[in-house]
Amino acid sequence: MSAPVDWQLAAKVATRVGGRDAFAESYHWDSLAPDFAEFTAEAEELVAEATGLRSLAGPARARVTDRAGWVEANIASFQRLLRPLTDKVAPKLEGPLAPVARRAAGAEVGALLGWMSTRVLGQYDLLVIEDEDPDEQDIVYYVGTNVLALEKRFAFPPREFRLWLALHEVTHRAQFTGIEWMRPHFLGLVQRTVDSVDPDPARFVEALKRVVDDLTSRNNPLEGGLAALLAGPEQKVVLDQVGGLMSLLEGHGDVTMDRAGADRIPSADRFGRVLRARRQQAGGVSKVLQRLIGLEAKMKQYEQGEAFIAAVEDVGGPELLDRAWTSPDHLPSLAEIRDPRSWIERVAGPAPVGLTAV
Repeated sequence: MSAPVDWQLAAKVATRVGGRDAFAESYHWDSLAPDFAEFTAEAEELVAEATGLRSLAGPARARVTDRAGWVEANIASFQRLLRPLTDKVAPKLEGPLAPVARRAAGAEVGALLGWMSTRVLGQYDLLVIEDEDPDEQDIVYYVGTNVLALEKRFAFPPREFRLWLALHEVTHRAQFTGIEWMRPHFLGLVQRTVDSVDPDPARFVEALKRVVDDLTSRNNPLEGGLAALLAGPEQKVVLDQVGGLMSLLEGHGDVTMDRAGADRIPSADRFGRVLRARRQQAGGVSKVLQRLIGLEAKMKQYEQGEAFIAAVEDVGGPELLDRAWTSPDHLPSLAEIRDPRSWIERVAGPAPVGLTAV
């Protein structure tokens, strides 16, 4: 039984779409690996001091890569994470047209990954399966060519910018490996999403009907990407939990990045302004791609997560926010991210009258 996605083709297409890494041959390239090794280690200490979170999995490992390397790492990660889903869908795709479907899926995945490889700066690769290539998981990746391109375009001080990036990615690692229950909880949500997937092609027809209905009522049919569009009732409940969790983690990552490096990174405010503008600048085909893969929703996660944290800390300081890390039951849902009062009342009792939704 063949996998429903031709992963080899996906890698080839992604590498082609990602284009030539012009800065891979830059004389600045050699400074990236030692800098990110140094700053990743420093960032761990700064994040621990700012948040109290320290990884239980040992020191972080930094790896500088080019776009093709980032694509390769993500395809390997996707294969591990999505294996239960692809094993479930594969029997439905047997037949004379199966090879065509596999290649079409591979080309689509490759095109999306290739486009993303031109944008991403850093990424924490979560350890999914402990006994499967553990040395190639739990790694903090930095896409060196994209980092160098931004540094040159905006005249960023390289060592400041690299520490700033490291702080964000190391915060995510501290969240997943410094909170004992976080990784299994997140992977459990992913598994619940996969288990509830209906591989029936008729679901696509239903999804198309919802697109028409949403467009008629002027709603955004691609809110949350294709995953949300194709989700059934059970999946939507889980996706709401995932959305709340990711908004909290992304907002916490941005807030920690600014706070932990406040004394070390004078240009942090400028870095933040430039990257926020960069997230919002996409237009045309790029805008459609962002909607299809849920990247537009991810951008909102940063904003809503930061607003949620600000509202919570305004009421009870960082100590109140820390309650979110004590149990999966204390994590905010997506609705609570948008209405911090409801989360505060649930975990700490009635909030002040003046607190409003975000």
